[in-house]
Amino acid sequence: MTQADTTTTIFQARKIITMNPMQPEATHVAVRDGRILGVGSAGELQGWGPATLDTRFADKVLMPGLVEGHAHLLDGGMWNFVYTGFHDRRGPDGTLWPGVQSFEALIERLREAEARLPDPTQPLLAWGFDPIHFGTTRMTVNELDQVSVTRPVVVLHASVHLLNVNSAMLQLAGIDAATETEGVAKDAQGQPTGELQEMAAMFPVFAIIGNAYFAAGQSEQGIRNFGRLAQLAGVTTAADLSNNLADDAVANLVKITSEAQFPLRLVPAYNPMRGAAEGGPERVRRAMQYNTDKLHFGLIKMVVDGSIQGFTARLRWPHYYNGSANGIWVIPPQKTLELIDEYHRAGFTIHIHTNGDEATDMVLDAVEAVLRQHPRWDHRHTLQHCQLADAAQFKRMVTLGMAVNLFANHLYYWGDAHYGITVGPDRANRMNAAGTALRHGVPFSLHSDAPITPIAPLFTAWCAVNRQTASGRVLGESERISAYDALRAVTLGAAHTLRLDHCIGSIEVGKFADFAVLEQDPLEVPAQALRDVPVWGTVLGGQVFQAPAHPC
Repeated sequence: MTQADTTTTIFQARKIITMNPMQPEATHVAVRDGRILGVGSAGELQGWGPATLDTRFADKVLMPGLVEGHAHLLDGGMWNFVYTGFHDRRGPDGTLWPGVQSFEALIERLREAEARLPDPTQPLLAWGFDPIHFGTTRMTVNELDQVSVTRPVVVLHASVHLLNVNSAMLQLAGIDAATETEGVAKDAQGQPTGELQEMAAMFPVFAIIGNAYFAAGQSEQGIRNFGRLAQLAGVTTAADLSNNLADDAVANLVKITSEAQFPLRLVPAYNPMRGAAEGGPERVRRAMQYNTDKLHFGLIKMVVDGSIQGFTARLRWPHYYNGSANGIWVIPPQKTLELIDEYHRAGFTIHIHTNGDEATDMVLDAVEAVLRQHPRWDHRHTLQHCQLADAAQFKRMVTLGMAVNLFANHLYYWGDAHYGITVGPDRANRMNAAGTALRHGVPFSLHSDAPITPIAPLFTAWCAVNRQTASGRVLGESERISAYDALRAVTLGAAHTLRLDHCIGSIEVGKFADFAVLEQDPLEVPAQALRDVPVWGTVLGGQVFQAPAHPC
């Protein structure tokens, strides 16, 4: 085969993992007009005529571009604020930010950031904090008042379901002993501690600071940052699973995704609780007029309960292992039923956050009731997180034609806390039960929920394969799945839940030429090494994007 200046490029690789069971492996893939023209050997592709042979991947492994089925543009905007997470975290420019693992370290990082703010009235905003890593001690105004007693201080938790504020922010928000809103934590004397759980309790703070975190993510800079974070991880398609579809947000998405150098396809999902009170279906349809190959509107997102590690998820009896009260309905059951009915009848696919098993039961009941009244073929309504689902619930998902997107990263980041504090050993061992989903035939994917955990599908796959906590404990060995099944979950599995499996998720004729370029074969390395497979870069629609080297 000779080099030629034609519209066809053939990429040669050491190995191509196609995720197409009809042709599992290849060494060459032909690309024309951004799509896959042919897959096979050099000889098998000669029939397509003159082509440019690109050998830069001859010593590398190609697989379908990784698909992040549950993340948030929020991840790109968070870096405008102070990182206070427990684990080390790499930013969009590749800088590694050390985790803060004591209240003293957290206070010191906030003090340093506070000293850099020129306006004494400007709120200090931080993110990533998680009290579950600090034992039974909860952060209060006492800690944040050590940063400032005059400047408002806001620290959003890693789960995004809770936040902490100092006394200055409490006063500005009008939260005091007389406040009876569910989720306002109080001490033994009835005074607010500064911890606010779920949106109703957090709303007075956001009324002061604006929707700063989400707005930063939906800005042009936030979208570009998100694209960089995804591309570094080998991701070529990602869902933004909570968007208000405001005019400026849609305009920013249209602008940035139209840029040739933006390395990502985006799938924003409309969250009715963040958008207008009425007219949601029409708002989504208006946005869909802007759909392109790199931007796909049309999904719906709902959040019905909270966070397990924040003790705001809704659990069935016997509830929380440490005796905490059951969680909070973010959307009450009757309202959940009404919203599912509205968007199902409008023809949309609905992605529904259920962390606790009681929340999962409630949503399964609602979907069943709606389907009895309005049957619909291939609706693909998807349970997101769904961390405590048992075998009976997975069976119901099959019956109802649903899919599930499991939060496998939780096993590593919070598995030890779940085992010893939140749900106890038996339920911790069945969390994010990919093995059960596979055995029952439930279409499933795996996700990071970035910025809750970093966007890194190879690490997410590692979590499902090894089910290992940060301390090394294995949770539920029977729920482990193979590397192939885990990689399928973060390619074709995620594509299925996004209703894009006809054009992404595998390397086969007619689909977009989207590839993750890896330095090693993820199916040949030991299971423990899956998360360490280096990502060289990505190919999006035939365009090559090499990942920059991480700075020291």
